[in-house]
Amino acid sequence: MRCADSDSAMPAPGASGTASPPGPPSDTVPAQATAPPGARTPLPATAEQGVKIVVVGGFAVGKTTMVRAVSEIRPLSTEEVMTEAGQGVDDLAGVESKTTTTVAFDFGRITLNERTVLYLFGAPGQERFWFLWDQLFAGSLGAVVLVDTRKVADSWYAVDRLEAHRTPFVVAVNRFENDPRRYGLAEIRAALNLSAHVPVLDCDARERASSKEVLLTLVDHLYHRALAQEAGV
Repeated sequence: MRCADSDSAMPAPGASGTASPPGPPSDTVPAQATAPPGARTPLPATAEQGVKIVVVGGFAVGKTTMVRAVSEIRPLSTEEVMTEAGQGVDDLAGVESKTTTTVAFDFGRITLNERTVLYLFGAPGQERFWFLWDQLFAGSLGAVVLVDTRKVADSWYAVDRLEAHRTPFVVAVNRFENDPRRYGLAEIRAALNLSAHVPVLDCDARERASSKEVLLTLVDHLYHRALAQEAGV
């Protein structure tokens, strides 16, 4: 698979702690979900529920890239040029050509179906910005943890904080072509000590279809988790 580029909270509709989980993914894909990323796409009049989703992970793992790839609107980005202040602080191993970094959050939107809209918040990856994460998690129904197999340890904090917040999540492995190890999904699951119910899948954060598949997997996970809770499982 090809290399995938790298990458408080503004309240979103439906971003309260009492928001209900989205229904199962629909086979009918609305026009908004197939529009070119960044196109001027109005919110459908039939939309009834906004679901806040957070995309987290280590530095330069591809969070900004995923939000940009999948958003049906021009995404809001807080990327700034990296300066000498980050030298010796930000680990650029494997991403030496990276020149910008997220300093607050990214924001995008994608229509799931006629009634449900996902609001995407991409979290900053550097450790010095981790204090923002708890604010971004507030009101979110679920999260995507992006993993770079060259730096799996950078994902531990994201998993730990999400579990502490009891926020459901999926793990998406963003494959980079210059990764000599090529760890399998089972190895990633074991390395992050993930429960068996946590979905783990490959993705290419640059590709809209691949990023959409990650979000659909998360929505499906939230839906079945809600059903299990209602059934008392």
